[in-house]
Amino acid sequence: MLPRRHFLGSVAAATGVSAAGLAAGATPLAPHRPGNELVRAGNVVLFQGDSITDAHRRRKNDEPNQQDPLGRGYAWLAAAGLLVHGPEKIRVYNRGISGNKVFQLADRWQRDCLDLKPDVLSILIGVNDVWHKKNGKYDGTLEKYAGDYDALLKRTKKALPKVRLVVCEPFVLRCGAIDDSWFPEFDGYRDAAKKVAERHDATFVAFQGMFDRAVKYAPPEHWAKDGVHPSSAGAALMAQTWLDAVQGQA
Repeated sequence: MLPRRHFLGSVAAATGVSAAGLAAGATPLAPHRPGNELVRAGNVVLFQGDSITDAHRRRKNDEPNQQDPLGRGYAWLAAAGLLVHGPEKIRVYNRGISGNKVFQLADRWQRDCLDLKPDVLSILIGVNDVWHKKNGKYDGTLEKYAGDYDALLKRTKKALPKVRLVVCEPFVLRCGAIDDSWFPEFDGYRDAAKKVAERHDATFVAFQGMFDRAVKYAPPEHWAKDGVHPSSAGAALMAQTWLDAVQGQA
């Protein structure tokens, strides 16, 4: 496990934000039971989602624990934190695909999730359900998002009864492509994700709450220039928050 103070100190040096500010911004909103570490020796960890998880990963290489197939975003940085004590202890995969919505995860779920038999499955999905609807490329609804998400997790737990689930809160920052027209609709998707997490006893990683605190220390553009896709600083903050949640440090 990568010590929190060392990780935050490195991020602070790289991003120009104080370590105290990062620490304040990195604490997830959801409570976590002390000692309930989700990732254990020998586990398979799978990150799933859209472009935020994808982060330009190279699909031709599907080996675990390698930066190219893990991408350049929070999934890689979180994996690096998990792997600091030795890659032989766990295997980490990234199967995020840019542009995906929940039903598109379901379409490829056997190959890109169930066949990998993850012990820990982390999903971040939801921003495209609103973004693609706003640009006329999708006609889905909040009810479809919630229903599809619930069905996906039911399917997963039926196939993998012992899987430990992590549901990440979809988020946006008020800059770039994000304006007031996103709200309050987008907040409904955040709430739906949290309810799905509770229904399936998943660890909930409150990324929106994290960024809402982080903008007190640096402007939104510092964390995600277009309001959706994290910068290196935003990805680092996400990774530390994710690690805190799954390692019981929240």
